[in-house]
Amino acid sequence: MQPVFVRRISTTVLAFTAFITLSTFFTVRASEVTLLNVSYDVSREFYKDINPAFAAHYKKTSGKDVKVDQSHAGSSAQARAVADGLEADVVTMNTTTDIEFLAGRGVVAADWSKRFPHGAAPTTSTMLFLVRNGNPKNIRDWADLIKPGVQVVLVNPKTGGNGRMAYLAAWGHILEKGGTAKQAEDFVTKLYKNVPVLAKGGRDATGVFLQRGIGDVLITFESEVISVDREFGAGKVDAIHPSASIVAENPVAVVERTVAKRGTVDAAKAYLDFLYSEQAQEIAAKHGIRPRSEAVLKRYSSTFKPLTLFTVAKHFGSLSEAQKVHFNDGAKFDQLYTVGK
Repeated sequence: MQPVFVRRISTTVLAFTAFITLSTFFTVRASEVTLLNVSYDVSREFYKDINPAFAAHYKKTSGKDVKVDQSHAGSSAQARAVADGLEADVVTMNTTTDIEFLAGRGVVAADWSKRFPHGAAPTTSTMLFLVRNGNPKNIRDWADLIKPGVQVVLVNPKTGGNGRMAYLAAWGHILEKGGTAKQAEDFVTKLYKNVPVLAKGGRDATGVFLQRGIGDVLITFESEVISVDREFGAGKVDAIHPSASIVAENPVAVVERTVAKRGTVDAAKAYLDFLYSEQAQEIAAKHGIRPRSEAVLKRYSSTFKPLTLFTVAKHFGSLSEAQKVHFNDGAKFDQLYTVGK
């Protein structure tokens, strides 16, 4: 039998060891930074690859551990959630109006677009058509979308940037070829007559098209082609590049309200800076998102087919102006969609 004092020493040592172990565990946990990236619907897979790459980069450059959580839905719905209190450290959206909305609420910096290169948009995309394998309705360009019997799946432009960019692409392509605003309005009115359902966000639209089997063509971001192949299997859809489409910038911002409260400003800024790195630009290209890096873009020329691209500024002034004219309550979309239905 062990002497009493030996047993007491052993118990003390075990308790001390347990204390040290727990202290070390909580110290390590406390040293890990956690960020929340609130983003748009169809960027989910992209950020699943970005986040571990950033974590490794941040560990190497700062010596600190970081974990990035994701939240995805229609971009406008996400912006409203952040405005209402969702504690995002960063927002990565698909239209500038959603971040401008947050800037107007004092949630992100008023000069957010000047905080990072390229107007704080590290990547871009464009709108194209996904049709069912073999293209049974022979969809080739915008004009085919307003033919009788063609059903088009779109995101509601009131709830998602995907929908707003599709609308502006449809309107702008008429102007791009010399048409008038009245001709553009007539075209878009006819287009929405062929829309059987307005989806809430980009991923919802893909589900409507592929899982529910509704529609002949889906207008969505170029990056969704790769996502569809990965999720549903290659060969389910064909990608159709129209003769002209719009440049859709993917803007980002630090959520000042949250990082000030949580002390995560350095990690949040590092995360958005990382999106401009060659490594992150390569990841973007692999997901069908157009990189800003010319070198990376050139390497993926087979992914990004040539087509005429026009900017929002060219035909609409800015997304803020387009918001007022087309998407605010009672504006053009509400008018033509009511007429169209």
